[in-house]
Amino acid sequence: MRHQGHTLRKGRYSESGRIYLVSSVTHERSQFFADWQVGRIVVRELASAPAKTLAFVVMPDHWHWLLELNTVALSALVQRVKSRSAVTVNRALYRQGQLWQSGFHDRALRYDEDVLGIARYVIANPLRAGLVKKVGDYPLWDAAWL
Repeated sequence: MRHQGHTLRKGRYSESGRIYLVSSVTHERSQFFADWQVGRIVVRELASAPAKTLAFVVMPDHWHWLLELNTVALSALVQRVKSRSAVTVNRALYRQGQLWQSGFHDRALRYDEDVLGIARYVIANPLRAGLVKKVGDYPLWDAAWL
């Protein structure tokens, strides 16, 4: 199946103060972050990005990020995370080339949605994927409520 990253950008709108759930996938779903030390590079970029991070998880071949947008446009914010992490991951793995698929998926949350419930869903990804028996055993996640 061909990734349709270009179609994800149609109609995208960034609203300051809005909460978004964003996901991005590695190129060809390569499992670069199965090595949690490499995954920590992405964790650092998500944690230091200019947005209010509510929750995130870095899976072996993708990440999910629940954030409250501030003054930076969503596309610019995601591009920053992907670009900076690609440079650092490629350097750490002594490789060159594309790290991320183009584009990303985002969904603006409605104001009446259960943000804490969505955060729990995000950080439970490793559990649902069978990577760990308890969420606390997985090293590549965080949530603002802890």
